[in-house]
Amino acid sequence: MKELEIKVKVNVFKGQAELSAADAALVKAAQKALSNAYAPYSEFRVAAAVLLENGEILTGTNQENASFPAGICAEGTVLSAVSALFPNVAVRKMAVTVKSARQHIAHPVAPCGICRQRISEYETRFNSDIEIIMVGEEGEVYTVSSIKDLLPLSFSNADL
Repeated sequence: MKELEIKVKVNVFKGQAELSAADAALVKAAQKALSNAYAPYSEFRVAAAVLLENGEILTGTNQENASFPAGICAEGTVLSAVSALFPNVAVRKMAVTVKSARQHIAHPVAPCGICRQRISEYETRFNSDIEIIMVGEEGEVYTVSSIKDLLPLSFSNADL
């Protein structure tokens, strides 16, 4: 037996004020979109904003359903919009933010497992990394240069 050690690099910023102007604008777009989230059951709103290769910014929010598996996360919503509106344009960056009616979230929240796989598929499709910017309602901001940092042993088309 041998041991495989996987290291992940996460950039930690003290707050949004330390972000570049472009990254801060992407986060602001996601924060503005939070009001469009449909989260009557969990009261946990999530929004994602993406910066496309062509400079466009699109947003998406979580959309819950009484039949919980039928809902869709913000990341999935925005990637579906990108695929429909700009099918041949790569995503360069994605900002993800949250707001909860049940608790104050003062730490970054990362995409769920299903969304990590969705983002991984998009990176594979365009052979291009997507920088992920994660923020809570306040506090530190985390960034990773690719979803591979959050899903290091991903399943891909190479496995089929």
